Amino acid sequence: MFKRLREDIDTIMARDPAARSRITVFFTYPGLHAVMFYRLSHRFVNWNMRGFALWLSYVGRILTGIEIHPGATIGRRFFVDHGTGVVIGETTEIGDDVTLYQGVTLGGTSSDGGKRHPTLLDGVIVGAGAKILGPHTIGKNARVGSNAVVLKDVPECVTVVGVPARPAGMPKQPKPEFVAYGTPTDDLPDPVARAVHGLNAELATLRQRIVQLEDELAHHRDAAPDGPLDGRDEEGAGEQRREGRC
Repeated sequence: MFKRLREDIDTIMARDPAARSRITVFFTYPGLHAVMFYRLSHRFVNWNMRGFALWLSYVGRILTGIEIHPGATIGRRFFVDHGTGVVIGETTEIGDDVTLYQGVTLGGTSSDGGKRHPTLLDGVIVGAGAKILGPHTIGKNARVGSNAVVLKDVPECVTVVGVPARPAGMPKQPKPEFVAYGTPTDDLPDPVARAVHGLNAELATLRQRIVQLEDELAHHRDAAPDGPLDGRDEEGAGEQRREGRC
């Protein structure tokens, strides 16, 4: 257990530039404390002491603001950054080197027994406020953008954003350095900017078509200046003749 603790502290030092010393991390990082409570309570689940494990998990939630069910399965070098509001359900499975940020929910969508929570494979990064709902699998080194809502499986090395979450660009091999919040600004397109660009292009097309129609109308008028009157003009001329004003 103490070996895992040293590994967890080293993980935080590597991924959080605000972590200046191991002592500071040990005493002030709620994400580390939540993982410690989880690892201890998970042992009691394995020893068939489920009631005490749930009570211990409840104490950890009160102290850290992070809820990790003791029945979840979590791998090594797991990091919860900031952490407030994180919820990890009972049948969640998390691989190695996974990072979650504040407000993340790994929730279930079924009241039946069995597997009902997500599976996060190695190297996954989940941004702040993201929701992964249901027994879906997030592939290795995938990234879930902040406030995304994932309702289906995510392939390996894919970044998903939006509600519901959709891939942002083509799958890429992960960069060697850690990317905070899982949303690098250099290769992640802005969906709002993309939508605005599409609207501007459509507006330009409509303006060009209007100018073309106006030119065609002017050309027809110039080509037949003495042509027959349209229906309204002929009707008006007939009324004037009947009234004796023509």
